[in-house]
Amino acid sequence: MAPVAGFAAVLAFVACATAQNPEDYNPNPNPNAAAATSTASSTTAAAGSAGAAGAQTVTITATATITQASSAAPAVTAVSDCHAHGTVNWCMVGTEEYQVSGPTATEEFQAQYTDCHTHDTETYCVDDAGEDVKVLVGSTEENAHVGEDSEEPAGSEEHCHFHAGVEHCVGGSESKVSCDATPRDYNIPLRIGLLFVILATSAFGVFLPILTTRFNIISQTNIIFVILKQFGTGIVLSTAFIHLFTHADLMFGNDCLGELQYEGTTAAVFLAGLFLSFLADYLGARFVQWRQKKHASTDSEISGVSTNGSDKATSTGSTPTPENEFNRSHGLPHAHGVIHQATPMEEKINVMNLEAGIIFHSILIGITLVVAGDSFFITLFIVILFHQMFEGIALGTCIAELPKAAASTLQKCIMGGTFALITPIGMAIGIGVLNSFNGNDPSTIVAIGTLDALSAGILAWVGIVEMLARDWMHGRLLNAGFVRSAVAMFALVCGMVLMSVLGKWA
Repeated sequence: MAPVAGFAAVLAFVACATAQNPEDYNPNPNPNAAAATSTASSTTAAAGSAGAAGAQTVTITATATITQASSAAPAVTAVSDCHAHGTVNWCMVGTEEYQVSGPTATEEFQAQYTDCHTHDTETYCVDDAGEDVKVLVGSTEENAHVGEDSEEPAGSEEHCHFHAGVEHCVGGSESKVSCDATPRDYNIPLRIGLLFVILATSAFGVFLPILTTRFNIISQTNIIFVILKQFGTGIVLSTAFIHLFTHADLMFGNDCLGELQYEGTTAAVFLAGLFLSFLADYLGARFVQWRQKKHASTDSEISGVSTNGSDKATSTGSTPTPENEFNRSHGLPHAHGVIHQATPMEEKINVMNLEAGIIFHSILIGITLVVAGDSFFITLFIVILFHQMFEGIALGTCIAELPKAAASTLQKCIMGGTFALITPIGMAIGIGVLNSFNGNDPSTIVAIGTLDALSAGILAWVGIVEMLARDWMHGRLLNAGFVRSAVAMFALVCGMVLMSVLGKWA
């Protein structure tokens, strides 16, 4: 027992010497810590007579003292660099940030507060008016501004719609992007039934101008036909820029595709479609001219053998060329100098170019409609219903304008029927892949974005050059009366506006 008692006495001596060390002096002593230290001293003193059990008591009490001292609130004498976040005032104490709960939303925030003091366990500082304001010392930088952005501003509701099976949302709070296929329950019988509604609507839009002009119900010079033609021109222009180009840009900007190394991808593909349309028109015009020159040289050789010079002169002066005959039948001004009037074959190439751009677009529309969720399907269906009817009118007026030398009635009906069938075909494809389609798959995104941008370029060329410029700069509307021009311009603007409005949903 003597060695143990000696060891306890040494421990007691060390504890007393530590308590009297000036370096341990605390200007703001913690009563709880002091009490704990006193307890430790008295307990240690008692340990001198208790032996080994006393040594264990010293260790436990010292640990409790350290814990209480570390949990004490930091000493705050003043807060400065005060700033507002919303309606909450935050101030700095060194590198820490604390909330000041005194001012309200209607009171003016101060830059600093001084003479900070404590009442029990709470800290207060004095403002310029001599009033106490409470400082939440426990709210440090780690939990600062929690809940500050929990409330969204008015009008920030989330609005979602579908682009090619991808749910695109605008507004609201940002959520984590998922690139997996979203499982949904689709109403397949409803989609199959509405497929035939789209077929009937598309057929009505495209065959209306074709059949009315074929049976002379409406002539091509009638004001109603002019209104339909210019309305269709506005539809094509708006489809190219508002629908196709915008949708292609959304596809290439999809988070699941990642960041593109070339930022002008959408515009580059659009330019490629525009150039391909120009190239098709140019090569078609060159081919037609080559064929006409070939036939003209053959006819000249035949007429030189069978007729004399006077007959040739008479024939040349009295017989109009096919180009002049086409211009006269369409009421177009005669070509002089470098102005070139399209031949019937060139007109057919232009219309086929227009239909190609519309077909690429329409098959994607069918897929987009079917893979949309049921929550948005009916709204999207109504929008696409009008979209197809308007687009059909635009294409139908161009087909109806083709002369008999370019396309027979049967050929016109085949061209119109192709348009009427293509969107239902796209819907049928969508129904077939409904349970496996993933609009967020990178390959799907690239395919849809490329086709949309190409179609946009094609329709932009046809709409601006072959429809807008030809009618207004080189066609009947160049010399039309004021009323006729005003009505045609109004129809053009209506087509652009209505199709642009539909672009909000489709």
